[in-house]
Amino acid sequence: MGGVFRLRRSSSPSRLPVAVLLVALGAVLTASPVLAQKRPDFSKSLAPYGPSPPLVVEVMLELANLRPDEMLYDLGCGDGRVLVTAAQKFKARAVGIEISENLVKAARENIQKMGLESRVQVILGDATQANVRDADVVTLYLLTHSNEVLRPNLEGQLRPGARVVSHDFEIRGWRPSRVETCRVHSRSHKIYLYRMPPMK
Repeated sequence: MGGVFRLRRSSSPSRLPVAVLLVALGAVLTASPVLAQKRPDFSKSLAPYGPSPPLVVEVMLELANLRPDEMLYDLGCGDGRVLVTAAQKFKARAVGIEISENLVKAARENIQKMGLESRVQVILGDATQANVRDADVVTLYLLTHSNEVLRPNLEGQLRPGARVVSHDFEIRGWRPSRVETCRVHSRSHKIYLYRMPPMK
């Protein structure tokens, strides 16, 4: 029957009880896989999880000229690999913002195993609400639209000279200081570096 019910009109004036209609509607949803499938809630997610390859992470941080004891924020930090590299190789301090509880748990466990708790922090939260006023460097691997959503917060909070590095996706309306390309496993990755302008 293709999962579609046809309700015949009764010759009697009485109406079907509401409960019967609800049961029938439930049967339709169950019979139709398309209707029964729940859509995931991406209302707060800025991008699907896709970790940057280690080489790309290093190029991002080198392009940002990340220095010891500078503060890095990774918005949508995933498993925390950018944070770990920033702390281990570049001796920086790092804060990650991540909306997935599972990824936050995995990142925290990894950081603890490496003994980096004094230099790295992972916060469970919405990157659009992040306070990045003390950031020297902000790293992103989101989507172009997501970067547009974050742009007003970055413009309003980051101090002059702060750097923003975005993997693969540009920040529309900003002119990059540099754009680098690196190849990993036969795939080309673009890295955009932006610098916050001086105060007017």
